[in-house]
Amino acid sequence: MTTFKQLVEKIIESVFNPLVGLILAAALVYFLWGVFKYIQSAGDETKRKEGVNMMTYGIIALFVMVAVWGLVNVLKKTFPLDLTPTRPPSLDESPIEPIDDRDG
Repeated sequence: MTTFKQLVEKIIESVFNPLVGLILAAALVYFLWGVFKYIQSAGDETKRKEGVNMMTYGIIALFVMVAVWGLVNVLKKTFPLDLTPTRPPSLDESPIEPIDDRDG
């Protein structure tokens, strides 16, 4: 039987982690495409400006994603979450030992 915590961890590991990597790669490719566009259009000022804009937005996207990733990791380490449900103790598991006064 799978617990809720295991289910959430499995979803994060199999869906979100690869998705974040893919988005980071896309932002890097967008930035590099802006660099290529900037270098390629040395004479055309409008295309050069498009390249600068692409580089700027690519850097902003990379910065925001890495900053959020770092913030999430800091929060995870600072406030460790225990998602296991707690249950009250039963009478059989009482921490108080019964007094046995039949010693003598």
